[in-house]
Amino acid sequence: MTPAPPSIDAAALPQALTYLGHAVLAPEAFRALIDIDAAALMALVPSWSDLPPDAFLRDGGRYRRRRHSCFIVEGARVQRVPHRPHWQPLEYNALHGGLERMFEPMSSEVTEQPAWAAVLRGLSAVCSQIQGSQPWFVEAHQFRIDTTDGIGRPTPEGAHRDGVDFVVVALVDRRGVKGGETRVFDANGPTGIRFTMTEPWTLLMLDDARVIHETTPIQPLQAGQLDGHRDTLVLTFRRGGFQGPGGV
Repeated sequence: MTPAPPSIDAAALPQALTYLGHAVLAPEAFRALIDIDAAALMALVPSWSDLPPDAFLRDGGRYRRRRHSCFIVEGARVQRVPHRPHWQPLEYNALHGGLERMFEPMSSEVTEQPAWAAVLRGLSAVCSQIQGSQPWFVEAHQFRIDTTDGIGRPTPEGAHRDGVDFVVVALVDRRGVKGGETRVFDANGPTGIRFTMTEPWTLLMLDDARVIHETTPIQPLQAGQLDGHRDTLVLTFRRGGFQGPGGV
């Protein structure tokens, strides 16, 4: 049986990231970190049922839906920036790297909710505790991986880094699927951990320079069940600017 997520207290998050390069918060610890109640956070969830198909999957799959938007967070100020493509270098994403992918933006009904700004402010503050206070260039991805094809791949590029400073993966919903094991490995050694996130708003945070990560494929919980899905919010935090073909 896959181990449960090794969760810690919210106050220990900066220290855990500094010493281990990764940490997990249970939902109640995540809410404590961002000072938001469960109802406010769960109000974001319905938007995951309105994600358009990912038109850029190079493996020919139909199992991924997503939206993407970018923000700059400086202290308490959260600024949404004009819509821009998502880009990663080939060295970090061998499957989709080097390609400017313009996804549909996140709905303003989501990004204007107080809970959304609280999420970005709270996690950016953790980044600043580790790397020093500064603007954080945040890319936000809403993902739904489903079993339309019989199997869904949360990380079709395999175990990887993202070319940023910090990565956050939060489970939003999980229905009618098995699999989806999260694996985190030391980027320079053989050690690692594995676990499966099952409770909504469980959160994994990673120091991207120190670890690589992946999530195993999902399959229907019952044979022939094609409506299963795994929803996540992925946030990346980068100093100095957004990734792009020109370096920012």
